[in-house]
Amino acid sequence: MSSPVGLHRVIEPAGVLPQAAWKLDASPHITGDEVRIRIERLNLDAASFRQLEQKHAGDGEAIRAEVCRIVAERGKMQNPVTGSGGMLIGVVEEAGPDSPLGLTAGDRVATLVSLTLTPLAITDGLKNWDGRSEQVPAEGHAILFGRSIAAKLPADLDPELALAVLDVCGAPALTSRVVAGYQQPAVAVIGGAGKSGSLSLAAARRAGAETAGIVPHAAEAAALTTAGIADHVAIADARNPVALAEAVTGALGRAADVTVVCVDVPGCEHGAILATAPGGTVIFFSMATSFAAAALGAEGLAADVTMLVGNGYVPGHAEHAMQILRGEPGVRSLFEARLRAD
Repeated sequence: MSSPVGLHRVIEPAGVLPQAAWKLDASPHITGDEVRIRIERLNLDAASFRQLEQKHAGDGEAIRAEVCRIVAERGKMQNPVTGSGGMLIGVVEEAGPDSPLGLTAGDRVATLVSLTLTPLAITDGLKNWDGRSEQVPAEGHAILFGRSIAAKLPADLDPELALAVLDVCGAPALTSRVVAGYQQPAVAVIGGAGKSGSLSLAAARRAGAETAGIVPHAAEAAALTTAGIADHVAIADARNPVALAEAVTGALGRAADVTVVCVDVPGCEHGAILATAPGGTVIFFSMATSFAAAALGAEGLAADVTMLVGNGYVPGHAEHAMQILRGEPGVRSLFEARLRAD
């Protein structure tokens, strides 16, 4: 029997949801409320790609081989170290008659649910990917459930650009929602020159915040300054709690009311908490976050802060992110520079 959350696709262990499953059934036959997508490109999440890149010392062939092995073994792309996956773009091949997603054959879409819960099969061995970037040309298929989310790709944007934006579209939407709950807030975005970071900076400023973008080195500081999307730019190693807190307070003149963590390296939890004012909020968007370290760190610092996990979904998040991209040339320039570098 078909389940709108995909329980019928779980092979092992029985009784868990697809994201928690070790292995999914990625067979191409769909049930009445499923949709089958012909894959064009995967977008590995930043934390997962960084871990693979470090593990294999930048050896693209070895990275490609491991991604193929993970998908073949698990029926989905879920990095066993980071637990994260990414998303994809492709073309709808078939939509079941009971699917609530409003998709039809031929629609070009981006999935807005993680690859960690998406049944996935790769048929070309990723032969057109050099293993050196997060965006992965691929052939194969993926399955969406009745409770999945997908967005039709906008005709006015390059598909690679749209994929990069939609991959992190939950970040600006949640940032905007949280910032709106404060009066004249100060917002620090850790990793402000990255994909989710730049969108979050723009969203915070649009919501009326004074913003500071914190980056790890001078090159990113120069890029973020040129983009003009932050009121202040500061350099700090986010893994150094004292240095990070000093950078935030030095830039804003006070601790942040809202701190948004968008870096893809572990060990940034304590600095983000230390940089946040009592009664403030820390939003963790990085899959490299240790939530145990965050909870215990806040307790150890006697920090009265609310900590939120950015789960990637806020109603209207795709449209919100696209509006920012179209309306903020600085954000678009950062995305396009990143795609050129990849």
